[in-house]
Amino acid sequence: MKRTLLFVLLLVAITVGATAPSFAQEPIELEVWVVFSDHRLDWAVDAGDRFSALYPEYKVTMVSVGDYGTIITNYTLAREEGNYPEILQVVDFALQFAVDTGWFAYAEDIIDGREEVLGQRVDFDDIIPVIADYYTVDGVWAGVAWNTSTPIMYYNVDLLAQAGIEELPRTWADILAACEALQPLVDDGTISACASWPFVSWFIEQWVAQQNEYMVNNENGRAGRATESTLDTDAFRAVAEFYRELYSKGYFIYEGKGLWGPPIQNFASGKVAIHMSSSAGARSTSESAAAAGFTLGTTGMAYNQDAPGGWTGNILGGATMWVSNGLAPEVEEAAMAFLLWFSNTENSASWHTASGYVPVRNSSIELLQNLEPGNKLLWDIPSKSLVDIETDDWYAAFPNYLTASTQLGETTVNNATRGSIYGTFQQSKDIYNGLVEEYMLNGGDLDAMIEETDAQLTELLQEYNFLFAGE
Repeated sequence: MKRTLLFVLLLVAITVGATAPSFAQEPIELEVWVVFSDHRLDWAVDAGDRFSALYPEYKVTMVSVGDYGTIITNYTLAREEGNYPEILQVVDFALQFAVDTGWFAYAEDIIDGREEVLGQRVDFDDIIPVIADYYTVDGVWAGVAWNTSTPIMYYNVDLLAQAGIEELPRTWADILAACEALQPLVDDGTISACASWPFVSWFIEQWVAQQNEYMVNNENGRAGRATESTLDTDAFRAVAEFYRELYSKGYFIYEGKGLWGPPIQNFASGKVAIHMSSSAGARSTSESAAAAGFTLGTTGMAYNQDAPGGWTGNILGGATMWVSNGLAPEVEEAAMAFLLWFSNTENSASWHTASGYVPVRNSSIELLQNLEPGNKLLWDIPSKSLVDIETDDWYAAFPNYLTASTQLGETTVNNATRGSIYGTFQQSKDIYNGLVEEYMLNGGDLDAMIEETDAQLTELLQEYNFLFAGE
């Protein structure tokens, strides 16, 4: 009788256990805000899904949030409301914002000397030095690099050949000489002008850095908090004078301050022979050239041949990924593991093929030069999937993709090429870009214009410092 009762109780227990609902632990959510909304977002979403498949205990959700300015505005509002993402894409000019708000945990502090996080390798030494140094604050690695770019030159080789130009221009003087040689093609209506590129402040900053000069004092804010604008340099004057000469001679099509689309279309349609843009456009520009049927050539960003000391190097552009502070320890750990995986050798190489942004790791470049079947690194835009790169050397097959990495790899890392860090960077860009625009279009007293602009920018910066640093 007792044995029968025990059997019945055991049977009941088994039955109840089999029919009771399962309370499996929900995965830890990682929300990542990014600015992309095209095929680059598709790649990022796929990457998040692949990470979630590797780590089912985590769920990565990519959210597209406007442009670089909008994403900062929306994040600020989200912080005030207490409902913000775990990871934010922060553009280069918002570096001081990320530091001063105290809203982010530095990557190096999270890693805390470990060689891996949840099995994901750290390896700081593998990151290209100028990239690692840009996002190093007070000696600490702060953000995790992702979409890194640099300006490069794009040339219609066929048009240059028609003008008798055999070598791609490398300097400002080369460009002016090429434009003179191309003028007969303008006169006979073959092309509209020699050159067209976006009129953006980023190029001004690059050209000043190339000449080993700073945009703000205390060595671009890298040797101490910036307190003054420092446009009163021969380097900045040279930039303004170069633009003035290009425009006044009719060599340059000006499409408006800050506009990217029209100059890109001018080049893609064969209306101009010389174009300058972000290396992030390497894929789209290569595809446009192929569709239009002309040969594309690239070099590093043209430089001032008369600069004392020659070419120093270039600043990187783009953005990096920051982990919000105040997260639960297990969430912070998951966020850092994801970012290390997101920027690992394979993913950095794949992201490069999807976009043209440079690989942030030296090992990624080596991987792309030594490919094997089954690599699954090329992002196929129509199918939104990873497919094989069907060559053993990506850069041998597509040399224009190597230009940006070569430029950054050859850059001398110092406080000029590390770029500026100051609180009013975003507001200042439009102001000094406007100065150069005014001088290019109308000429004038450049010294007086610089003096007035410096005073305006310094006042803005000092007001910011008073609010955020009590200075």
